[in-house]
Amino acid sequence: MRRILIAVMVLACSLGIGYAQNAPGASGSLVVDSISPGLQTKIDSAAERVLAKTGVPSASIAIVQHGVIVYTHAYGKARLEPPVPATPAMRYSIGSISKQFTATAMLMLEQEGKLSIDDPVSKYLPELTRANEVTIRMLLSHTSGYQDYYAEDYTMPPMMKPTTAQHILDVWGKKLLDFDPGTRWQYSNTNFVIAGAIVEKVSGQPLMEFLQQHIFHPLDMRQVMNTDVNALSDTDPQGYIRYALGPLRPAPKEGRGWMFAAGELAMPAYDLAQWNISIMNRSLLAQKSYNEMFAPVMLKNGQSSHYALGLFVRDLDGHPELEHEGEVSGFVSENMVFPQDKAAITVLTNQEASTAASAIGTAIAPLVLEINETAGTATPAEAQARQIFVGFQQGKVDRSLFTPNCNAYFDQTALGDFQSSLAPLGPPTSFKQTEEELRGGMTFRSFSVTFADSPVKVRVTTYTMPDGKLEQYLVIPSE
Repeated sequence: MRRILIAVMVLACSLGIGYAQNAPGASGSLVVDSISPGLQTKIDSAAERVLAKTGVPSASIAIVQHGVIVYTHAYGKARLEPPVPATPAMRYSIGSISKQFTATAMLMLEQEGKLSIDDPVSKYLPELTRANEVTIRMLLSHTSGYQDYYAEDYTMPPMMKPTTAQHILDVWGKKLLDFDPGTRWQYSNTNFVIAGAIVEKVSGQPLMEFLQQHIFHPLDMRQVMNTDVNALSDTDPQGYIRYALGPLRPAPKEGRGWMFAAGELAMPAYDLAQWNISIMNRSLLAQKSYNEMFAPVMLKNGQSSHYALGLFVRDLDGHPELEHEGEVSGFVSENMVFPQDKAAITVLTNQEASTAASAIGTAIAPLVLEINETAGTATPAEAQARQIFVGFQQGKVDRSLFTPNCNAYFDQTALGDFQSSLAPLGPPTSFKQTEEELRGGMTFRSFSVTFADSPVKVRVTTYTMPDGKLEQYLVIPSE
């Protein structure tokens, strides 16, 4: 539920990190390993390195590549006393990643004609502050002005006692707004408690029942649970807290009712990966709904909030990204989806106020996306040539980039041969320009391309017209 603003990463570790575990749990399908040994070694090393530096007891990850789950793994100790190794089948609290499920429920109700996300909140909860000025879209994008009831990165004494969504609405939903609706972006869990209350009022169902029926069951997300009602079981990880550089201690649990609609869910990384696949495939909602869900909401001054509906909209070295982290008492999570790449990374950890989940995700992302170490300094020509190459591997072509002659070259036979011969090589790990010269009024360039999972090397040659259109794009075997 909380956003993490940690200035210092703890480098000292007083606890040893256990070996990675891959033991099957409630479902054998939770354990997946179909990546190359080289990539597995790099991912494992990155995760273990971060755990060692931060002292976080465990992490569970799930990796999606090419639209399928290719790797699940768990590292370290889920419980310290007595020691229990972490496994991929264990459920971790995902905190604010839960928000995108509440947003999806709202979009489903919109599809059914039961509401519009541009409806004023006053249509459903007229007693809230300036409810006639705040829309559902503002709630789901944190642009409403409602003050956050849970901004801290620790659990305060009042929050250890049970509460209700109505209590949160009565206290924080009736305060003066922090700013005029739609004029600023400010993260606030209160927004999603209000949204959850609207979902229940309109659907006539408890929120969790609605999510199970319309999202979790259709996507075969079997192990999802609501930790706002029940605590994680003894076969799941213990959440931990650390005071300064002291020892890890069991974290207190928020009282029942505090996480409603804003951070209530727990699940294995595998289940969240299945959700990620549905996002990149746009398989659950109508296309219009996905367009609304993924579009950054604009502020009234015309600036982007960089936040859509329950999702941050980011870019990693030219790879569009839908991202969110989450934190509740004892747990921190990170979820990164790259729709165009059909890739995703889920990292779940069991220590609050820690940077480990995001650090692991950041370290793994270039490996999963096959971004080489110097990708940040890639020239525009290299970036464009690489993007076109990956598109050909996927059977896609942006014909607006080419001249009529080059478009004629890429007929159905050529496109078929490009995809069938290049796709097995996997994404390129290195895409470097080796030559550039002027010829025939065009700019000639040559690129050397290598791959992590194949000894094959290829050469790409291009001719670029003065207007930027490509007159040539050839792929040639190279020694």
